[in-house]
Amino acid sequence: MLRVHSTETFGTQDWPGIRFLLFLQWCNFKCVYCQNRDTREFGWWKEMSDEDLIEMIHREEVYFGDRWGVTVSGGEPLMQAKWLISFFTKLKKIWIHTALDTNASILNDDVKKLLEVTDLVLPDIKHMDNEWHKKVTWENNKSVFEFLDYLEKIKKQFWVRYVLVPGYTDQKESIENMWKYLSKFKFLQRIEILPFHNLGEYKWKEMGENYFLKWIHSPKKEELEEVKNILDKHLKNVYIRI
Repeated sequence: MLRVHSTETFGTQDWPGIRFLLFLQWCNFKCVYCQNRDTREFGWWKEMSDEDLIEMIHREEVYFGDRWGVTVSGGEPLMQAKWLISFFTKLKKIWIHTALDTNASILNDDVKKLLEVTDLVLPDIKHMDNEWHKKVTWENNKSVFEFLDYLEKIKKQFWVRYVLVPGYTDQKESIENMWKYLSKFKFLQRIEILPFHNLGEYKWKEMGENYFLKWIHSPKKEELEEVKNILDKHLKNVYIRI
């Protein structure tokens, strides 16, 4: 049984194609800009079986068209990798494309088995510098790079996502280090630069917590373009996702 926070039946931002989105409960990072603060701890969830979820997917697939699939996000889905294995395995048996939206911080035997039945991985890089990564997530980034290296080792297709947060993740040195690191990957298909926004602030308030980035503005178009231009010089398929 998966501990599910919520579902979305017509996702267009978590590509490829139209996606059935499954948001799982629980996360091991404490990102200061978290948009889904209510998914971090257990407590705001419902248990759902593979059969329940697949039945829900079948009810909606008539609206999806020819190119669609299931993306699991969170929270952090790798926290429930053991239970996701059977779900993804059943989806693959009925030819449904599977994608995993993850902070890429966990790599154990269950995660490795899960990756075998995952078509596309959507890992985040929160920050290239370990000290800044700790400021953003309260955790180090060593495990993230180990995860990405493992994706390359098993020849798994993946897209990298990078949230641009003014004052936190916009240091030019970090962007330079990103392209130097990512340039070695053959199975990296796409890099997405996501602008920070504070649309999730209300969730922090609902939980009686202080939103750390209350005074941080969303990056301007020229700030996003500057990062893209740096990466474009060395990497293919760099996009700004608004």
